[in-house]
Amino acid sequence: MSMRDMTEAVLETIRQNHLRDGYIRLVVTRGVGNLGLNPTQCKYPSVIIIAATIALYHENFYRKGLTIVTCATRRSNPAALNPAVKSLNYLNNVMARIEANLAGADEALMLNDAGNVAECTADNVFIIKRGQIFTPPITAGALRGITRSIVFEIAAELGIKIMETDITRHDVFVADECFLTGTAAEIIPVVKADGRLIGNGKPGPITARTIARFREMTRETGTPIFV
Repeated sequence: MSMRDMTEAVLETIRQNHLRDGYIRLVVTRGVGNLGLNPTQCKYPSVIIIAATIALYHENFYRKGLTIVTCATRRSNPAALNPAVKSLNYLNNVMARIEANLAGADEALMLNDAGNVAECTADNVFIIKRGQIFTPPITAGALRGITRSIVFEIAAELGIKIMETDITRHDVFVADECFLTGTAAEIIPVVKADGRLIGNGKPGPITARTIARFREMTRETGTPIFV
């Protein structure tokens, strides 16, 4: 399937589902074949286009903030499975999500092999300390998310220093503010981690400014910025 054919197939799927604002997921499988592990046994790949609306969190969470809990499940080592590969191997994330559910938390904070923060089950993590924004580097096991990248642009526009650096659980506990980013979550504040209030337990001013600017950007373009 050529890029042009794929584009037309996606557009036709959107038309058939009558979507204006939605979520598109392209799934490419190795195709029909036997149950063995050798992909050469599958001669023709299959393409599945999923078009739907998606909203991870209710609007109340954007006003009041999320609670997160550190889970025992570690993020897969990027040397073993590159997080840049958008695969459907979500077992690692699902196990962490189950831990969050059992703890009554909204999200799970995942650490890497070194014990540093990698990301959450579906979102990138940012903390704010003394007016500066910090986020784990890609080498920590985080996905180079599109919304993550936009936060860097917003920070530069607002004149806020932003740095990629290793972050520990303690850094999250003592942060002034914390927020998560993701395609479906957009930018959402975190107010409690492992039972400890972050800052004053309410979404902070820098987080609020970042969210406001992000929403301005998505409405200024008139089209989704996630491609």
